[in-house]
Amino acid sequence: MTYVPKNLELRVGVTDTEAASLLDVPLHLLMARAQALRDQGHGRLISYSRKVFIPLTELCRDVCHYCTFAKSPRRIAAPYLTPEQVLEIARAGQAAGCKEALFTLGDKPELRYRAAREALDRMGYQSTLHYLAAMAELVIRETGLLPHLNPGVMTRDEMAMLRPVAVSMGIMLETVSARLGEKGNCHAGSPDKDPRVRLETLRGAGELKIPFTSGILIGIGETRAERIDSLLALRRLHQEYGHLQEIIIQNFRAKPDTRMANWPEPDLADLQWTIAVARLIFGPAMSIQAPPNLSRGGDGLIAAGINDWGGVSPVTPDHVNPEAPWPHLDQLAADTARCGKILVERLGIYPAFAHQKNAWLDKALRKPVLDRIDADGLARTDPWVPGSAGQALPNLPASPVVVPDLTLSRILSDADRGEILREADVCRMLAARDGEVHEVMQAADAVRKRVSGETVSYVVTRNINYTNICYFKCKFCAFSKGKMSENLRGRPYNLGADVVVQRAREAWERGAVEVCLQGGIHPDYTGQTYLDILRAIKSDLPDMHVHAFSPLEVHQGAATLGIPVPDFVARLIDEGLGSLPGTAAEILDDEVRRDLCPDKITTAQWFEVINAAHTQGLRTTATIMFGHIDRPVHWARHLLRLRDQQMRTGGFTELVPLPFVHMESPIYLKGDSRKGPTWRESVLLHAVARLALNPHIPNIQASWVKLGPDGVAACLAAGVNDIGGTLMDETITRSAGASHGQEMSPSAMEALLARVGRPARQRTTLYQDASLDRRAASFAASPA
Repeated sequence: MTYVPKNLELRVGVTDTEAASLLDVPLHLLMARAQALRDQGHGRLISYSRKVFIPLTELCRDVCHYCTFAKSPRRIAAPYLTPEQVLEIARAGQAAGCKEALFTLGDKPELRYRAAREALDRMGYQSTLHYLAAMAELVIRETGLLPHLNPGVMTRDEMAMLRPVAVSMGIMLETVSARLGEKGNCHAGSPDKDPRVRLETLRGAGELKIPFTSGILIGIGETRAERIDSLLALRRLHQEYGHLQEIIIQNFRAKPDTRMANWPEPDLADLQWTIAVARLIFGPAMSIQAPPNLSRGGDGLIAAGINDWGGVSPVTPDHVNPEAPWPHLDQLAADTARCGKILVERLGIYPAFAHQKNAWLDKALRKPVLDRIDADGLARTDPWVPGSAGQALPNLPASPVVVPDLTLSRILSDADRGEILREADVCRMLAARDGEVHEVMQAADAVRKRVSGETVSYVVTRNINYTNICYFKCKFCAFSKGKMSENLRGRPYNLGADVVVQRAREAWERGAVEVCLQGGIHPDYTGQTYLDILRAIKSDLPDMHVHAFSPLEVHQGAATLGIPVPDFVARLIDEGLGSLPGTAAEILDDEVRRDLCPDKITTAQWFEVINAAHTQGLRTTATIMFGHIDRPVHWARHLLRLRDQQMRTGGFTELVPLPFVHMESPIYLKGDSRKGPTWRESVLLHAVARLALNPHIPNIQASWVKLGPDGVAACLAAGVNDIGGTLMDETITRSAGASHGQEMSPSAMEALLARVGRPARQRTTLYQDASLDRRAASFAASPA
């Protein structure tokens, strides 16, 4: 009977001792467990990096007996690519949508070849690695491609020099078998293939916190036991430093005109065995990679436990394995889909490291990486950003035929029935990609049809932001100003009560049913200020609904008066407050709030105000501002906290997802945030909100200020039933750089809805029908 280690069945990672026993485990058992571990860590996603391959020099001081990349000076036109040649290759990659510039080169050729030394002297560089640093910096500066460097063995000082110009680096360990360096074996005469030297490079990378790639080369004369020893050596380093982003299992390919031209190549089963063992040793989280161009049968590699195809170039060949062309990306996506997986693009730096940018990236590279990733840390694949007018909506791609995911289908079915979803369920919906996005949208829209029908509502309102002076330091806010500041957009201002009333009166004359009042937290404001503003408006316009004061303002107002929040809410109601905007929410998770708005109210304090309002019969909206430093798990927590509050008090009228507008936001300008959510994320958030909040919050609103008219129209097919307010004076989003305007008139609102075949309804703040006289006044108003 075959011995199966307990870890193979029960735990994530095998011990060093148990790893040796994997030699005796049947392949089908290894692969089954490897698949399960891979799916636990990576779900349905198989990643790749769209790269351009830059062979900076083909000279090398080593003489590996299987290699055709390294050449002698007489066999190449020049020792090094020139800067012009480097840029020509990089620009071709840029034009083809590549994001990674893979620099591959031989080990320190100047130590062997006079031609290399003389070439470096002519160019004015101390070493090949100094020239590499200059070329990597050139590529970043001129093309925006992010370098990944594979220059071979490096000292700690050399890696420190290269760290500012590379998002990642790598060196293949290949093997820990020292005997392969002995005479007659593949590494004889190759000092840089000494396992001790290569392990020291890997250790130095860990000490410097460089995201690093490594792996093993199989079929070069090593035994399976030596493969296990090599993988365990890599694991020990990773356990100490946490710096290995991927483990590559690369199979030997026999090449003509080498000493190993007739050496037998490992077959698919041998490759599968090694992949599965690597997965079992490293567990679910590690990325295990096998290049798709080096073996037939990509489905067999996925079945063995890989989750990454490595770098694939639409422009340049694999210079190390020129006999093996890259697969076409469309074909790779189709092959991946046939295995029930979804192909996704990543950067040269993996998501887990990109999310911890301050630890793993040089400061100069943090903003370039943030600009190129989505909330999952994967590559942004389209240029769309919230708030920018004139941009076409990206297509939401439908993958090739994908085996339906029964887990997602079950979650969508539960959401449709209004079951209580778990955080993991909401995260799974937010993780939808390719064809799955359409599944989630369709499920959300089915709920919308049943709950809200086909009619889409909107409200005629005016935003009145009474001051932009604020003593809070929210890192995302481009609206508020210090008392003497004129930075960002506009000068500091503080409207008097007479001006606020005048603007409210103008809004009434233009058909508004509500005014929405919010502003900065002025250092001179107290709770009495808000009470006085309310009294002034309601005295002049008793029929105007006042939708005013965020939970931050309410909390601050209560504190300045020295009274409990519920008592202050009661006084606001007595002065005529009609409802409370659920803004200042941003992300209702203190893990995010500690960085995004550290001096603002906490999640618990936000809900304290909301609970006080609801329990006194004051309705509120709810918002989520997403796409900055947050991640989908934070969105899930936010939605579920809103759901739980609604189940207790029932006071939310709607949820308004607010995609982060980055252009003038301080946190973005400082290089500390992403550039808002992607289009996929924006649509999904609206759809998932509909499903996660069903049936408790009946209205999901799309913001035309953030999404633009076309974006709003698209979201109407993803669970949205309300398109918000006409606004008249929109300043907060415009201050952040949005360019969709300050007002959308009722006629423009209804024209938009007619274009997509949806009936329109003008409503009140609390979702009743607006009166006929209000509707008539709104259509008779001249443009603001």
